[in-house]
Amino acid sequence: MDIKIKPSALCGSLSIPPSKSVSHRMLICTAFCEGESVINDLLECEDIEAMSGALRALGAEIDGADGCYRVRGITSPSKSAVIDCKESGSALRFLIPIAAALGCETEFIGSGRLPERPITPIIEPMRDNGITFISETYPYKISGKLRPGTYRIDGSMSSQFITGLLFALSILNGDSEIVLTSPLQSKPYVDITVDCMRQFGVEVTEKENTYYVKGGQKYIPHTLSVEADMSQCAFFAVADCIGSDIKLDNLNLNSVQGDKAILDITERFKNGEPIDHIDATDIPDLVPILTVLMCFGKVPCRITGCARLRIKECDRLEAITDVLNALGGKVKAYDDMIEVTPVTELEGGTVEFYNDHRIAMAGAIAATRCKNEVIIKGAQCVAKSYPKFFDDYRMLGGNADVI
Repeated sequence: MDIKIKPSALCGSLSIPPSKSVSHRMLICTAFCEGESVINDLLECEDIEAMSGALRALGAEIDGADGCYRVRGITSPSKSAVIDCKESGSALRFLIPIAAALGCETEFIGSGRLPERPITPIIEPMRDNGITFISETYPYKISGKLRPGTYRIDGSMSSQFITGLLFALSILNGDSEIVLTSPLQSKPYVDITVDCMRQFGVEVTEKENTYYVKGGQKYIPHTLSVEADMSQCAFFAVADCIGSDIKLDNLNLNSVQGDKAILDITERFKNGEPIDHIDATDIPDLVPILTVLMCFGKVPCRITGCARLRIKECDRLEAITDVLNALGGKVKAYDDMIEVTPVTELEGGTVEFYNDHRIAMAGAIAATRCKNEVIIKGAQCVAKSYPKFFDDYRMLGGNADVI
């Protein structure tokens, strides 16, 4: 699907869709409950469909529509399963240890760039604790049953491995610990995991570089709602900073989502502060839209801590650099950094969005400050996390037509 945008400011009030990160974790928690839980405001997108399908394959019952889902927890885990993670890195990295904890011989398949996204940090610690990797390359296949114990793991590549292990270890009978052998990247995502587990009655203790998980804890079924997504909020918060007038209605200002940082950054920007450096170590998903924001800053800006963006749905450092430069920006990508020189306005043009939802949405926001029309090629990729993005864009007055 290609979309043509005629540049114009956006205006109005908007309710941001439910958090993808929280939706993933709430589904897993409810799948571990003994009984039925209800999740209201569950995000409906391709990544969450992948997670739901995977949990069904492992033995959970999940039914619902229009954001309201009933989940009956896994009582008799599947002995074997094939799990299609589609393009979801979260599904793959969370579910490898979870399937292992359930003792399910599982093959993991996927599409897009997922087969290229590494799982190496998880292999050795799981192998040391009872799991056989029948295949260590795509498609991955495991057998055996995970044992409680000590898991030493590199935290520098992705926090998703830590989240997967926390969930897996929490349903084992014995006590376990996760010892980080390097600084943990994107720690706020692990904070979301621990917070979700706590809501279901399961405690995790963190001390220095170690997470302690007691065995024998039980997930308690109940009814709950998923809060708004700070990562998706960022696109329209930035639009509001660069010429649009948007009120965001439903944000949880006490959220543990790390991407809540967008509210502070945009507030500083609106107050006229010259922002010359942003450390994205804990907020990697914000980098594409922050790059758009800093195209209209007061001073050149370095966005650092970006290396992991090269192994996302695409190489996001190169992608957002190519897109914004094609539209008339001044952006340079380095190994672990993006450098942005401000411009007065962008020109416009035709851009390819690398099948990456965050690049496409960032490009659509950049289009509001272009002189000429923008054609977005491959805009259907927004369905991965925000299927109604362009509906909301139009609702706010954006002129975006499918061509």
